[in-house]
Amino acid sequence: MTDASPLTEIADLEPAAASLRDIRHHIHHHPELAYEEVATAALVAEKLEAWGWKVTRGVGKTGVVGTLKVGDGTRSIGLRADMDALPIVEQTGLPYASGRHGRMHACGHDGHTTMLLGAAQHLAKTRRFSGTVHLYFQPAEESGIDSGAKKMIEDGLFERFTCDAVFGVHNHPGAEPGKFLFRKGAFMAAGDKATITIEGVGGHAARPHLAVDPIVIASSIVMALQTIVARNVNPAQPAVVTVGTMHSGVANNVIPSSAKLELSVRSFSPEVRALLKQRITELAEAQAASYGGKAHVDYIEGYPVVVNTDAETEFAIQVARELVGAENVEPNADILMGSEDFAFMLEQRPGSFLRLGNGVGEDGCMVHNPHYDFNDRNLPIGAAYWARLVERYLGR
Repeated sequence: MTDASPLTEIADLEPAAASLRDIRHHIHHHPELAYEEVATAALVAEKLEAWGWKVTRGVGKTGVVGTLKVGDGTRSIGLRADMDALPIVEQTGLPYASGRHGRMHACGHDGHTTMLLGAAQHLAKTRRFSGTVHLYFQPAEESGIDSGAKKMIEDGLFERFTCDAVFGVHNHPGAEPGKFLFRKGAFMAAGDKATITIEGVGGHAARPHLAVDPIVIASSIVMALQTIVARNVNPAQPAVVTVGTMHSGVANNVIPSSAKLELSVRSFSPEVRALLKQRITELAEAQAASYGGKAHVDYIEGYPVVVNTDAETEFAIQVARELVGAENVEPNADILMGSEDFAFMLEQRPGSFLRLGNGVGEDGCMVHNPHYDFNDRNLPIGAAYWARLVERYLGR
């Protein structure tokens, strides 16, 4: 910045820590699944409007965009937070645990939303920038296929609320709270889904020779799939094929007529992605045929690879170093096999997706776990980071 205006420090957000914690706990207690984030979106919109932001509702179904323009600067920046929960039964025993059975904020989206709200309140109060800020509160990150980022983009997100660069964050179990992790280039994997439907011939459990057992076929396919990464993919290329569900049968004395497998497939290159699809299909069909059955593979390409642009990532790293010190910043973190629909936004605009430590050991429960909880220590840290990033990017 060219004037003497101070930049946001974590201490500036500490007085708001209690109120941010209350917001986060409220969202956590009222989780909503993909495209059902009606109450969460309403809370976000009401808060933004009360702080003086221009609010647009219903972007990408249940998404919310907050816009704040200060001064005569021509540059613009976009910051994104996801709002949806997961279909998990919470087992934390916390006083603010989910009040909706079978729904839980098990990935920290309640914290992501709250950190961005904290930044919104601070930026509206201090206004130490010149330009336009767009806050993208996104639904349905967890949907895997028909994602909220894609839906907001299709709804004209970057035409209606244009930005020169876009940034997003996700909490990171396994690193201390307040530690930032970055990586230039490819950071998180592409994520695809495959459903394998197996057709056999049902029959009596005591007369297996008169049936074609789809459970045996499914079991054989599961084992054969393990060879794809081990024997078909270049060992220098990361890839994962996981069978997440296996369903068949209703009684122990009945050979069922069908079975179904559901797979999660991760990769980092277009070539490996295509190879995985090919080999999964070939193996499933061949294994089923070898037992006298049939297999149909429904393969759906989901999220693309998260690719951070170099200049924007370097800028984000510098802001983190200023805020928390170089010792709390990892500029070259390991690649992650998880997937993230922020990748769709990075296909449209330069930007960076970063990670913020959520705890280690017993305090760092993995996401998508019924015992997970977002670490409230990060609320003022994340809010201060977003505010400072805006101040630096839109420096007067």
